[in-house]
Amino acid sequence: MVELLATRHGGRLKKAREAATVAEVRVGPFRLALAFPLTYMNDSGRAVGPLVRRFSIDDLSHLVIVHDELDLPVGVVRVKAGGGLAGHNGLRSIKAHLHDDSFTRIRIGIGKPPGGKENGVDHVLKAPGKREREELATAVEVAADAVESLLSEGVVATQNRFNG
Repeated sequence: MVELLATRHGGRLKKAREAATVAEVRVGPFRLALAFPLTYMNDSGRAVGPLVRRFSIDDLSHLVIVHDELDLPVGVVRVKAGGGLAGHNGLRSIKAHLHDDSFTRIRIGIGKPPGGKENGVDHVLKAPGKREREELATAVEVAADAVESLLSEGVVATQNRFNG
């Protein structure tokens, strides 16, 4: 999704000192910093914390974290402002490094693992099937649209548009 947004807006991701690839693009009148952590997902806060400082993000509601979500069906996209971590270790790491969880989330559903959440690790790490890959490709496009909507319309309007 990050790479898609960079391409849409003429940017190119480059390795940065914050353990991430980064691009800065303009989306209409807005400056958008895009980053993809190069850490393990469970340690993504190690990249996000320094990036928040580098780009002087004082209001964490302006930080958008896009992540997979076991509690949503495959391909469903939802926008959420702040809130709990739902057992997501990447979000836990980000909260630990920022000492706050008021960031905005775009959740991309990957579905519940067969046999329950105790099989979550295997489910997250296995390659999706053909049908799921197609649904996820569409979800990535929708998630990119949601980021653009957040910029131009704000959180409430974006939630109304994408969570309906």
